[in-house]
Amino acid sequence: MQRLGWILRSALFFLWLAVTVVPWASFVVLMSVFVRGTPLYWVCARWLAVAIWGARVICGVCWQVHGMDNVPTAADARAAVLLAPKHQSTWETFAFPMLMPHPLCYVFKRELLWIPFFGWAIGSLDMIHIDRSRRTEAWSKVAEQGKRYMAQGSWVIMFPEGTRTPRGQQGTYKTGASRLAISAGTPIVPIAVTSARCWPRKSFLLRPGVIDVSIGQPIPVQGRQPDELMREVEAWIEAEMRRLDPEAY
Repeated sequence: MQRLGWILRSALFFLWLAVTVVPWASFVVLMSVFVRGTPLYWVCARWLAVAIWGARVICGVCWQVHGMDNVPTAADARAAVLLAPKHQSTWETFAFPMLMPHPLCYVFKRELLWIPFFGWAIGSLDMIHIDRSRRTEAWSKVAEQGKRYMAQGSWVIMFPEGTRTPRGQQGTYKTGASRLAISAGTPIVPIAVTSARCWPRKSFLLRPGVIDVSIGQPIPVQGRQPDELMREVEAWIEAEMRRLDPEAY
């Protein structure tokens, strides 16, 4: 009976997403003809907040954030950081724009642009969509656009593992985020997220519970090498994941 309840509530949640995204994304695409940049970003972020609110109300997926003082406040417009979170679920891709005080520039695979309505909306934003089959070209695009967007006040967010990893597992940490942070002279902020506790990878079944988001202290990049810097990011995230979700490891 408990699982049946999860299934029904999850189905209701995805219906909620479908019903809300169509008018919201349509409005964003229309608005993008006249408005670009930060104002358009915050309109999209409001829908993501609605989506996360739906997960909490319908499915009981709550969250708590630790270490928010490790990122600059909204009043500090000149400060830039590069966010490097653990990636377990769709939840954090929806939640970070709601949680962070600055516009975020995601680096994501271009196939997401093909999703009706949702993809059309994010295609209107200042994001970096890459063809992962062309790695050299993809990195050049990330380096060029990432530095430009950060100079304009956005924070770049890159998932070092590249894709979602199952709960209790560890993916391969790639150096794209550390290379960009060093190139831009921007501190890198490691973030641990236990989202698979409630919304497992490649699953449409949401379970009630509390997701922990733990934000580490910014790591300076001056004089660092990408491999060595990413090893420090990886060590902090994985140690924190084991502290927050010990039963998974």
